[in-house]
Amino acid sequence: MNKKLERKVLSASLIGSSIEWFDFFLYASVASVIFSKQYFVTDNPTLSNLIAYFGLALSFFIRPFGGIFFAHMGDKMGRKRTLVITLLLIGVATVAIGLIPNYETIGILAPILLLLCRLVQGLGIGGEWGGALLLATEYAPAEKRGYFGSVPQMGVTIGMVLGSLAFYIMTSLTTDEQFASFGWRLPFIFSGVLVIFGFPIRKGLDETPEFKQVQKEGTAPKVPLIHTLKYHWREVLVTSGAKFVETAPFYIFGTFVVGYATTTLGLKFEHIMLIVMTAAILTTILIPLYGKLSDKVGRRKLYLMGAAAMLLYSFPYFWLLEQKSVIMVLFATIIGLSIIWSPITAVLGTMFSEVFSKEVRYTGVTLGYQIGAALAGGTAPMIAEYLMSKFNHTYVPVAIYLMIIAAISIFSVLSIKKQKHLL
Repeated sequence: MNKKLERKVLSASLIGSSIEWFDFFLYASVASVIFSKQYFVTDNPTLSNLIAYFGLALSFFIRPFGGIFFAHMGDKMGRKRTLVITLLLIGVATVAIGLIPNYETIGILAPILLLLCRLVQGLGIGGEWGGALLLATEYAPAEKRGYFGSVPQMGVTIGMVLGSLAFYIMTSLTTDEQFASFGWRLPFIFSGVLVIFGFPIRKGLDETPEFKQVQKEGTAPKVPLIHTLKYHWREVLVTSGAKFVETAPFYIFGTFVVGYATTTLGLKFEHIMLIVMTAAILTTILIPLYGKLSDKVGRRKLYLMGAAAMLLYSFPYFWLLEQKSVIMVLFATIIGLSIIWSPITAVLGTMFSEVFSKEVRYTGVTLGYQIGAALAGGTAPMIAEYLMSKFNHTYVPVAIYLMIIAAISIFSVLSIKKQKHLL
């Protein structure tokens, strides 16, 4: 593969995942500080927060359905066409969120329209990740597959950086009243510019060599979903479980901490945004390095090291937060997100793609990823909020919850059939 094609492939796989996670992080960051107060209005602040986080979780529950639809399209009609559609869906829904009037203006329509946009986002995101991953790994030379597969994973933290930076700038340039009135809306609307930038990059790329081979051989099953569930259901279960430790801690370190640090610990919103952004920048640098390392030492070894470290770090993380110091929160977030989480996410996508055969790969990786995300991802902030309110605002049950999540993933990956490239 020449350098020009390599840059084009990696850019196309990265741009969509970056926009996807930028859009997601925008919602997650203001769920407890804006949406709970302006859209999900109740007399109970905890209930309003829970409903706002339900809006976060809702898109995760719809993702498997979007994933099934777009994965079927991707396995039958190609990766490229599918990725163009998912990019447009995500972008339009996100811009719309920035334009929806609040509850005070249009009443019950406000939360309904907001949740509807989250559903549309979820449908698009459901098909986005698997396609972006396969675009990278199916073009990749065998000796660089770990590195190529880590690039779309960088979109998670790039999106986080963009989201954090956007809100940090807005909170710095506006008063609290101005931010609550219109400042929070501008980053959502700005996402439309990113879509306009990303559309021609994807539109101009050819189909992957491996999909072309499937088309030539005529080996694609008539209904990829049925074929996958019939012959690859074990792989779907294993990859779903493996997703747990990559998704739940991410939302605790990157989104739950925003509401927790500002409302419970009394720290400033802009300081927490800066902390998350700093950790995300460092994580973005480390992800491709771990991807390259996995080409040398194997995916499973790196993954299990990260998952075991996550299990051990659950209690120390919250202890550091409880010191109520900006420096300690920064330290806690860098350890959790940059040092422990980055090797897990760096190898996850490539590991998934190597578990499934190319005929049903889009469907297989999408099911595993989105089912795992629905069960352990979008629900994580909501579960953490519930556990803390249920147990007198102590972090102990949340730390135990993270340990259980890590244990499930460790067991899942240990059960993956041993293959040379995974060892």
